[in-house]
Amino acid sequence: MSHKTLNDIAISVLDLSPIVIGSTARESLLNTIDLAQHAEKWGYNRYWLAEHHNMPGIASSATAVVIGQVAANTSKIRVGSGGVMLPNHASLVIAEQFGTLESLFPGRIDLGLGRAPGTDYRTMIALRRDPRKTGDDFPEQLSELRSYFNPSLSSEKLLVHAVPGEGLSIPIWLLGSSGFSAQLAGQLGLPFSFASHFSPANTLPALNLYRSNFTPSDELQRPYVMVGVNVIAADTEEEAQRLATSMYQQFLNLVRNNPGQLQPPVDNMDELWSEQEKATLQQQLGASIIGNRETVKMRLQSFLDETDADEIIINTQIYDHKARLRSFEIVSELFNS
Repeated sequence: MSHKTLNDIAISVLDLSPIVIGSTARESLLNTIDLAQHAEKWGYNRYWLAEHHNMPGIASSATAVVIGQVAANTSKIRVGSGGVMLPNHASLVIAEQFGTLESLFPGRIDLGLGRAPGTDYRTMIALRRDPRKTGDDFPEQLSELRSYFNPSLSSEKLLVHAVPGEGLSIPIWLLGSSGFSAQLAGQLGLPFSFASHFSPANTLPALNLYRSNFTPSDELQRPYVMVGVNVIAADTEEEAQRLATSMYQQFLNLVRNNPGQLQPPVDNMDELWSEQEKATLQQQLGASIIGNRETVKMRLQSFLDETDADEIIINTQIYDHKARLRSFEIVSELFNS
């Protein structure tokens, strides 16, 4: 059982750069820069962007490009990927991209890696991925990527060099929603970030697996866990519950295999979902923390007690940009009070 309080740990932002209905990717990316500037001012530790493809409601598909813009428009917050889906790319390209970012913004770049495609089958083919590969070769790909930054990790002399990249110290994180990356991160002594915001049932088993497999490394002497959670905070309970209906609609469209742009809030979700869909979403979004300041503080503390996290990264899918900013502001006050 953890005895940490919210004041003891760092908080970070996970931004999917939501494109709201009737808006454009440009507006979404400008909102991302605006949120990052506010997050820096409010004391957030990192600002991570996620790679998704063929998603009409997410503007961060060219993740490294967006990271560069966020870093250029802020001065001290760490900026990184949550994550780059490594199987979609050649390891050399990722080493060069993040080597470039680290060269431009030294000491501020994180490289969070996932092994899922982050997309559908057709898009996977369009990304030139071999559909027969299921991510089982992720450990080999990761090993190759790490050796581009640090050639001494390679068992043979490198004939190809990442320029920029080689010799740079960029923290590599493994991201996961199940046990595979948790175990691998532990064995390699790397920091681990778990996607509790959409896979709450697997959270504690994965964290236990990571901690029990942890082997100290040059990067880390002890396990370091960051856990993702959906938080929607507002000045009143009612407003928070209403704002959350945009997130419910987004996941409902995913369940129906019809991803779209982020919808405005509605008064009554029961008019939109069936009982079965409601049960599915409650299972997937069960760890979401929605409410006013007091509710959010209480539930974040119990989430921390349960997970013993070293850091919490917050995803907030809210239709109205000002309400989204307000949510992140409320949360920052809880961690810095």
